Amino acid sequence: KLIASDLDIVILATPPGFRPTQLKAAIQGNRNVFMEKPGAVDPVGVRSVIASSELAKKKGLSIVVGTQQRRMYQYLEVMKRVFDGQIGEIVGGQCYWNWGSQNWHFQKRKAEWSDMEWQIRCWPYFTWLSGDHIVEQHLHNIDIINWAIGTHPTQCIGMGGRQARTGEHYGNIYDHFTVEFEYPGDIRVMSMCSQIAGSTSRVGERVVGSKGWAYMTRGSGEIGGQNPYKHRGRMISGFVKEHADLVDSIRNGEPINEGKHLAESTMCVIMGRMSAYTGRALKWDWAMNASKLDLAPEKYELGDLPVRPVAIPGKTKLI
Repeated sequence: KLIASDLDIVILATPPGFRPTQLKAAIQGNRNVFMEKPGAVDPVGVRSVIASSELAKKKGLSIVVGTQQRRMYQYLEVMKRVFDGQIGEIVGGQCYWNWGSQNWHFQKRKAEWSDMEWQIRCWPYFTWLSGDHIVEQHLHNIDIINWAIGTHPTQCIGMGGRQARTGEHYGNIYDHFTVEFEYPGDIRVMSMCSQIAGSTSRVGERVVGSKGWAYMTRGSGEIGGQNPYKHRGRMISGFVKEHADLVDSIRNGEPINEGKHLAESTMCVIMGRMSAYTGRALKWDWAMNASKLDLAPEKYELGDLPVRPVAIPGKTKLI
């Protein structure tokens, strides 16, 4: 009914587990889309997003995505200098979403809620809906690393666990991850994310070059080394700019299609989660092209839906 109504833009901001199916319906219905990150929660979903993005390109439709840091002034100014070579050749990096909070969007279950309703209302805590916080949240940081390096990693090895959020009411996600991503040219990036109350928060991205380093957060941007720089100018809300750009693309007849870059950044963090869950090192080509992991339930109805067991490295199967 929504797709068939008289509208210009569909905003996809429901839990990420629904996103590939909703994007497919919107593009098939000839609608421009704003799509929040992440694009999917599993490799099957990522491949669907890529296919829908290719169809949108053929149809001349816009897909603008919620990687808003790419539109913030401090990021644009620092990245311009990175691309100009002011930190030299990129040799490595680190990125973080360590957050001293562990009850984000938590919903205490009510007796009258079915399994499905509870999981949808408390969606960040179930991997089939959120992808786990490495996918739903830490994607922002990996997306910036991909932007800086200009491509996606070729492989990764990760670890993680569940030490602070241990009760059944916290679903089946982890509360911390660490992943090493390897990019072409033997560039190694260490990725770290956590959601643990009382722990130190650090959210940002550090790109290391042969002549210096760049560090970016949502409130600052600076370069150290041979060509120091600190952003002191205007800050702009990426949340506003992404929607303004989408509207302008429609009015001007100049489609923007960011579906593929979101799909690739999403695949990075899914790959990191899969490595941490299983204890296995993963290669990009296998995860993107061969993995059959599909977390969607068999049917969507407000009824019984047993929670999948918490992943145990070394025992959870790689699919």
